[in-house]
Amino acid sequence: MNIFFHILTNNITPIFFLILIGFVLNKIFDLDMFTLSKLNFYVFVPSFLLVNIYNADLDIKFLKVFVFGILLVAFNYILGILISLLLGYSNSLKNAFINSITFINAGNIGIPLITLIFINSPYVDMAIATHIIIYLTQNIFTNTIGFYNASRGNNDWRRSIIAVFKIPVIYIIPIAFSLKYIPYDFSENPLWTGIVYAKSGMISFALIVLGIQLSKTRISFKNYSVYLSNIIRLIGGPIIAFILIKFLNINNIMAQTLMVSSSLPTAINTALIAVEHNNEAEFASQAVMTSTILSGITLSIIVSISRMLFPI
Repeated sequence: MNIFFHILTNNITPIFFLILIGFVLNKIFDLDMFTLSKLNFYVFVPSFLLVNIYNADLDIKFLKVFVFGILLVAFNYILGILISLLLGYSNSLKNAFINSITFINAGNIGIPLITLIFINSPYVDMAIATHIIIYLTQNIFTNTIGFYNASRGNNDWRRSIIAVFKIPVIYIIPIAFSLKYIPYDFSENPLWTGIVYAKSGMISFALIVLGIQLSKTRISFKNYSVYLSNIIRLIGGPIIAFILIKFLNINNIMAQTLMVSSSLPTAINTALIAVEHNNEAEFASQAVMTSTILSGITLSIIVSISRMLFPI
């Protein structure tokens, strides 16, 4: 019960406070969403990834975690396709639905949540490093496949591929890994401080922009596709994760971390991507909002189950 209230108070409440700020600001000033989403994808997200990848201490023993992250995306992606075909979704809704169950909020909920859960454990560094790999794989796929899916709602495949190569993240990731192996400490470069400032603003900026988008969106609690997305993301995710953990023979602290990471709500960037490409923005925003609210309950349950299934 203490974990539930910790998550609700220390993780969920601050998130909704920032979303509320964006919501109110837009009601007062009627802000431009397309300009704000471009600032997010062209400034804040690249800076966040560059700093985190450069500073991450990644070891070969985490290779299984990287494979897990790829398989988790693949399984959810295929599941999204099958459900969309079964229910006869339009092309635009199909792609938005796939994004909503495939991509998780590994950053502004996942990182503080994993830190909170394992803060008093001697394995806290391993837990955080495990989750950072999931965070990186999610960002790679969100900002490539996620962008492609959203743009496919209104474009042909050629234009969709071109749209992917226009975003800076696809170039930032290999650059960040390359910098790690250059015998120079880039953190001492004067420009690095500016990048760190931008990185520090990403989480709050993304949440405020989501609030702005929500204030422009007609929220309907009768959209059953949203709740189907929530069920698959919050309950189906950890079930898939359990199967993959057993298949890859991952144990102990890594297994616990992956189980929790897989049960995170829908990524905020799926809503921002939907806005960027004008693809089912209303559905995407509702999926993010409702999955985040419901995760306050489901996450506390998954944390307890993960400890029972994978004792240290």
